[in-house]
Amino acid sequence: MKLVFAGTPEVAVPALDALLASGRHEVAAVVTRPDAPAGRGRRLVASPVAQRAEEAGIEVLKPVRPRDEEFLARLREIAPDCCPVVAYGALLPKVALDIPARGWVNLHFSLLPAWRGAAPVQHSLMSGDEVTGASTFLIEEGLDSGPVYGVVTEDIRPTDTSGDLLTRLAFAGAGLLAATMDGIEDGALHAVPQPVEGITLAPKIQVEDAHVDFAAPAMRVDRVVRGCTPAPGAWTVFRGERLKLIQVAPLQDRTDLAPGELSVGKNNVYAGTGSHAVELLWVQPQGKKPMKAADWARGVRIAAGERLGA
Repeated sequence: MKLVFAGTPEVAVPALDALLASGRHEVAAVVTRPDAPAGRGRRLVASPVAQRAEEAGIEVLKPVRPRDEEFLARLREIAPDCCPVVAYGALLPKVALDIPARGWVNLHFSLLPAWRGAAPVQHSLMSGDEVTGASTFLIEEGLDSGPVYGVVTEDIRPTDTSGDLLTRLAFAGAGLLAATMDGIEDGALHAVPQPVEGITLAPKIQVEDAHVDFAAPAMRVDRVVRGCTPAPGAWTVFRGERLKLIQVAPLQDRTDLAPGELSVGKNNVYAGTGSHAVELLWVQPQGKKPMKAADWARGVRIAAGERLGA
């Protein structure tokens, strides 16, 4: 089939690579978000997908809005059979959805209908799921509600961050998306409507969602930290300034600390929660680089009874 691939961040690159390497399909063009400011100089930088497409000598389309007539006209000229999508980052209007003969097929990082929305991996981790996965489905106008072509599953490991899990899903999902394209071309694969039961939503994680409540149980504190790492970053407040929490470890044998109360050992830092304490392993003070929590504690000289939180 002639394909136009739509995607933007690094997590979409493995799927593009899988399609380029398949040998069965022609990736005629790539659609991605416009260049965005990045780094300290806020210089405009092309998306990871755009950079990979340019390396491969593929035409790159960067519409400000997918309903822009210039973009739609070019898409009609290319006349793709199908448009695979991975984390493109913009809603596709019906006028665009109608152009490819076999539609737009999205690789979504959840086991649909669970976790429809922008942040499925983060919500899955924060909710304590033990298994997640990726799904390919035919895009329709509803939010991630189209019929499903295929799925792969992935166990969630006890120390997984959303970054860890998303990396594994990106590679597993790349194979699924390539196989889905093959099955659509062969006529051997047919999309199945999603169940009406089990629908959960995964809206974008806001900064406030990443605020750690130390009155919550230790397991919840750990899930929020892992789910919000690397982005947007779990955080609390210490001495009136924001402190990012990069890694913590729940303890089962310490319950003597009040929620947020800090205790410093020779090489360890502990914080109380609503249940058991957690050990702080890596933190990032405001305006500084990530560091081991023990080094941070030595630098700030924590006094007895000091706490994390407002």
